[in-house]
Amino acid sequence: MKAVGYRKSLPIDAAEALIDFETAKPEPKGRDIRVAVKAISANPVDYKVRKRAAPPEGETKILGFDAAGIVDAVGPDVTLFKAGDEVFYAGSIQRQGTNSEFHLVDERIVGAKPKTLSFAQAAALPLTSITAWELLFDRLGAAPGKSLDPRTLLIVGGAGGVGSILIQLARRLTGLTIVATASRPESQNWCLDFGVHAVIDHARPMKEQIEKLKLPPVALVASLTNTDQHYKALAEIIAPQGKYGLIDDPPEFNVSVFKGKAVSIHWESMFTRSSFQTRDMIAQHDLLNDVADLIDKGVLRTTLEQTFGTINAANLKRAHALLESGKSRGKIVLEGW
Repeated sequence: MKAVGYRKSLPIDAAEALIDFETAKPEPKGRDIRVAVKAISANPVDYKVRKRAAPPEGETKILGFDAAGIVDAVGPDVTLFKAGDEVFYAGSIQRQGTNSEFHLVDERIVGAKPKTLSFAQAAALPLTSITAWELLFDRLGAAPGKSLDPRTLLIVGGAGGVGSILIQLARRLTGLTIVATASRPESQNWCLDFGVHAVIDHARPMKEQIEKLKLPPVALVASLTNTDQHYKALAEIIAPQGKYGLIDDPPEFNVSVFKGKAVSIHWESMFTRSSFQTRDMIAQHDLLNDVADLIDKGVLRTTLEQTFGTINAANLKRAHALLESGKSRGKIVLEGW
């Protein structure tokens, strides 16, 4: 089968940063299903793994997490899917990735693809939907339901992949007031289009901008990008006894700035359940099915922004480069072989 991978951690402009190669089709065992991959999307975690985790000598690591496709074969213990089912999912960070024609994934982290979306549109959603959902409801403890919630959720980096779905979940499924940060006009408009009540510019002092809006207290903060640059300013903004959630990898993060306000800190990693085979691992199967249902009902919509052509090394290098620039909006998808 065709696949795209890397053998050394190299800058994205290096000739072999990502390579096309052929490898054997994997065989499903246990609760694994084998998916014929139709579309994938690129995420920041792809380039972070490529840059930081060189494969063992002589091995080729296949990257990629988001995928949408058709079940091709199932392991002997599978009960949730059968051959021919259309699915979408975000994979495991501990296994070979989705940048391959066929891919093995545990059925417990797979959902039924939204019926109203194409494979490309569906591939944009899984990783960011799981991250946003777990961050909002499991980590920050937002209350689902449209009854008025007298608090503001501040989303730092609202125009990215996670921000784009987090805005929708918070606006459609909670009574929170939602503010996002974005520094460029096109990114600000993107956030407004997805439903935020207001946008501020994180390149300018944020506290003054928040105060001018005269909104309910900022009790919840979702820090999605550049946490090391913003967390001290956010410590001044967040309400006493608030909750601060982050998903990135800040090189510097001193939690003591939150102590005086008794703010709780919450890390979100959507790979935790699959990496540790947690007892509630199947929650991600249920979550993705809920997202698909909300999509099909018109409550949520795909965050696909750009399609970069077929799945190959050249196009994936373009996707990695754009993600590394920090200037992408929504999700980048590649489709077909």
